[in-house]
Amino acid sequence: MPVVKEKPRAAGVVPLRRTGDGWRVLVLRAYRSWDFPKGLREPGEDALATARREAREEADLNDLTFPWGDASCDTAPYARGKVATYFLGRTEREDVVLPVSPALGRPEHHEGRWVRFEEAARLLPPRLQPVLAWARALVEGGDGQAAERST
Repeated sequence: MPVVKEKPRAAGVVPLRRTGDGWRVLVLRAYRSWDFPKGLREPGEDALATARREAREEADLNDLTFPWGDASCDTAPYARGKVATYFLGRTEREDVVLPVSPALGRPEHHEGRWVRFEEAARLLPPRLQPVLAWARALVEGGDGQAAERST
């Protein structure tokens, strides 16, 4: 019987913070590619646990809350069939910290920025546009506002 290799699964967070003039999204750049904090799931780790861990490891986001619950959005398959699941997290953190990865001896990303949804749409690759649109609709739509107000 042939062995079916499972496709790689990743998980991450679309980090948001509220400012006096609207929402900001944290995007991270490695070389020329922009993304949100994300990484491969470890054995036995659920997607939300992976997302939380990656946000801590890649952007030092230790205060994330998930006022939108466990709502998530998957990417279409990319890079050898990998699929990434993103959750919507909220932080009060204003600065951008790129911690040094013990495995690499340097940060995993070269730059991080808090940006408006419009700028994020210009920076992020096509595979993340549906995730960004989902996040924006959740935050600015009826359900997102109700969930955000309850925090």
